[in-house]
Amino acid sequence: MSEQWDVGRALALSGLFRALQGAGRACASPFLTLYLRHLGLSAPLVGLAAGAQRLAAALCAPLCARCPRAGGRRRLLVAGAALGSVGAGLLLTLVPPAAAGTLGNDTQQPGHRAAAAAGPPPGTSSYGVLSTSAVTNAKAVSKEALKTTAGGLIASGKATLSSPAFQGSFGLTDVVEKQGRGGGEGGTKTNGYLGGPSGWTPPVTAVNWETQEPEMPIFLMVLGAVVLWELLGTSLEWTVDESLYEFLDFVDATDGYGKLWIWSYLGASVGACSVAVVVDHLNCVFSSSITRLAVHFYGYALLVMLSLLVTIFFPIHLPKESSHVNRTGKALALLRGDGRAMLYAATVLLTGAAGAAGHNFLFWQLEDRGSGELYMGLSVAVGLLAEMLLYFFKGKLLRTFSSSTIVAISLSLLAAQLLCYSFLWTAWSVLLIQTLSAFSSGALWWVVSMTVDDIATPGTARSLHAVLQGLCHGGGASLGSFAGGFVVEHFGLAVLYRACCVCLVLWLFLFLIVQSKLPQQKKINYSRLLAADSSDGSDSDEENERDWLVKAMKDESFSRSWSHQHGIN
Repeated sequence: MSEQWDVGRALALSGLFRALQGAGRACASPFLTLYLRHLGLSAPLVGLAAGAQRLAAALCAPLCARCPRAGGRRRLLVAGAALGSVGAGLLLTLVPPAAAGTLGNDTQQPGHRAAAAAGPPPGTSSYGVLSTSAVTNAKAVSKEALKTTAGGLIASGKATLSSPAFQGSFGLTDVVEKQGRGGGEGGTKTNGYLGGPSGWTPPVTAVNWETQEPEMPIFLMVLGAVVLWELLGTSLEWTVDESLYEFLDFVDATDGYGKLWIWSYLGASVGACSVAVVVDHLNCVFSSSITRLAVHFYGYALLVMLSLLVTIFFPIHLPKESSHVNRTGKALALLRGDGRAMLYAATVLLTGAAGAAGHNFLFWQLEDRGSGELYMGLSVAVGLLAEMLLYFFKGKLLRTFSSSTIVAISLSLLAAQLLCYSFLWTAWSVLLIQTLSAFSSGALWWVVSMTVDDIATPGTARSLHAVLQGLCHGGGASLGSFAGGFVVEHFGLAVLYRACCVCLVLWLFLFLIVQSKLPQQKKINYSRLLAADSSDGSDSDEENERDWLVKAMKDESFSRSWSHQHGIN
């Protein structure tokens, strides 16, 4: 029955599924490290959690390839993965905050340990007290001192103790008083959440230090929830994507598959901006254990459940072969056998590490600049939309510039992007910097895809893409996340960005040197050969001369004839 499906309808459903999944992912994933910061985890632990998440995503595809392929079982796997990912995401909202001594890590001046007992200065966030802009890495502040400070502030009623890191499940209980709508101190109107403009300030609350938990047990709970969340979410996307591709391949209609990523980008752009607007304008704590930041995961849960409804109508074609082929191993063997592919794989790994190290803590940087979540959501959308816009000029750019030139430009702009992050002067400037993502991310993958097409043998193209995107880029992002947290802890965010910039510049020079030493040879693309329609051939000598396959066969025949005539075996 599935073979009789209309291809247009299948592609439309797939576009809708990708849009919903992209929106759901963008509601939560970009904001995860910010959420963990507000839970009170230190930068190294946040980096470890982010790295584990990316590593889980990188290893998910090889694991999913061994899952049962029967139609009923596959649909059951999709439903289970969707429900499980929703549950794991919601589980993160129930994790209690870490100990007070770990809250408020300083990302600007490492080693500085101080707590501000006064309200925010004019023109800054109304969350200046016990927030990242006022409590810079309060690890050295004792629990008793902070309790005394909190009690004095509540008694005087002159300051606001409602940092996002301390609301609801982040450690704030017992609302003492609520301020009406109006400007912040110094006559400057501030957003009670992260300092963005609005017309209200948050309620004053007291900190119940006895409810705080030690940092390491909280980290272990977060780590388990994050890894489970990523494994289930990625397996859901992989299973649906693989089912669709098998169906399209069966009906010989895979041409439309290559442009479905646009729907993911559009959905992610809308999702990131929408949830940021909602969170920025919420002025309430839902309960003593649920805060506004939980809206990110509620949005994810809602959108994933909607995407699950779409999968009910998806076609599932079951391939006839039942033997499991180690496609990942074949893809790795192809990469090892081609010097240019190995060079691009190393480039992908390095850019994944540098990009993840920078973006994991970008929202920390924005928060320290007094940004609201709106700028954070817009930064995600601007980067994705810039890649989409540049895609329309893909053909012209690939004809104008060589592959090595495009890679060099991409590396240069990614280095410039990270360098600009280290000098981030205001929150809105991140929107200008994010436009560089069009080349630093999008154009780089054009060249990688071309390389895959050149070296792929029949049936290995998708496996090669999975290896480069998953193992190489995902593995690099995992390593970058692990190292990035420790660099932020001991040296600060600015040093992290500049170190990544220097590494990319050094790799750029090495890339150009190695690229010039590689043999400039044209490989036969067997995948395109088999995809070509043999019925379009012509008996005319002129058209045969245009066919590169005929030329290759003639050259080989001539070589054998010449070798035979000269007695060469």
